[in-house]
Amino acid sequence: MSQVANTMDASINAIVDKEGKYLTFSLDNEEYGISILKIKEIIGMIQVTSVPRTPNFVRGVINLRGKVIPVVDLRLRFDLEEADYTERTCIIVVEISGTSGTVLFGVVVDSVSEVLNIKGQNIEETPAFGANADMEHILGMAKIDGGVKILLDIDRILSSNEMAMIENIH
Repeated sequence: MSQVANTMDASINAIVDKEGKYLTFSLDNEEYGISILKIKEIIGMIQVTSVPRTPNFVRGVINLRGKVIPVVDLRLRFDLEEADYTERTCIIVVEISGTSGTVLFGVVVDSVSEVLNIKGQNIEETPAFGANADMEHILGMAKIDGGVKILLDIDRILSSNEMAMIENIH
């Protein structure tokens, strides 16, 4: 097979690998999605205990059935404007791979929308926004009903240093 064919096969396989069910949610009037396989549960906003000397996007920790779970505000993580929490604000508890194994942490979102089954042909690669744009945390762009949902790679939302800090909060 030619080099071009191999490259095309790799691109097609990468998009097919992204196909699946995604929990969609909103942040600052934009729609995002996280693979349903990474979601452990969704809870309403509860009291978060702040932890000193953590970045501003780390809201603190919650006690979820006896487990201490760090909570990250995605608005602040993405450098969006801070907003008051409402009755629709939720914490999505996700499970990701950390340096010491599986890690649970919560992400605060404005509201949860729905679970969508997104086909590979509806997912496009992340556009290039220049050398200074950090897009590692974006899996791709899902074209749904004339709009676009940003699919997140939740394993890459935090840098390795931030992840190590989150793991040490437990």
